Amino acid sequence: MRLPSRSTAARLAASAMRMSIALVLGVGVATLNVSVVINAVVALAVTYLPALLRRDWDLRLSPGLTLVITTAVLLHSLGMVGLYEGLWWYDHLTHTLSAGIVAAVGYATTRAIDQHSDAVSFPPRFLSVFLLLMTLALGVFWEVLEFVARLAAGAAGIDAVLVQYGLEDTILDLVFDTLGALLVALFGTRRLSGLVAVISARLA
Repeated sequence: MRLPSRSTAARLAASAMRMSIALVLGVGVATLNVSVVINAVVALAVTYLPALLRRDWDLRLSPGLTLVITTAVLLHSLGMVGLYEGLWWYDHLTHTLSAGIVAAVGYATTRAIDQHSDAVSFPPRFLSVFLLLMTLALGVFWEVLEFVARLAAGAAGIDAVLVQYGLEDTILDLVFDTLGALLVALFGTRRLSGLVAVISARLA
């Protein structure tokens, strides 16, 4: 029996995870949980982002990167149905993975601009620092968004779409955001050469 290729297996896994997110959406609808429904809808939309980029911008993400993105939004959706509260490490895992994706996309885009244009030059050390600071800045923005969402939900008398558990939780989130960026900087840049080439070709 012939085994499927890695790309085919990644696509099948991504499709299975998309169906899992749809099931989470069904749970949210059945239980009338607005926060679960909204997060699942956004997660489903994100899973179709690689296809939209390929169709509208001719940006072809690798099956592996597509799988990582789908995994991240699936984990977040599952977290909204109790895993965030039930498992102490779950929020740390999702923040590390999400920050890694942000760092990967930021690195690939910046590196592609560096290769495409002679007007800019990003030395490796600068690129590493930039990658870390960019990920942290977006992490801070997300924490502020969670805080504002909680205040707005409280004022409206509904469940918060994004949940924040206090200052200690915010600090830990930023620590694991940093970990995600560091993992990409240390181990992921070589694996992103294909994405860099795709973005660079699109800029040409």
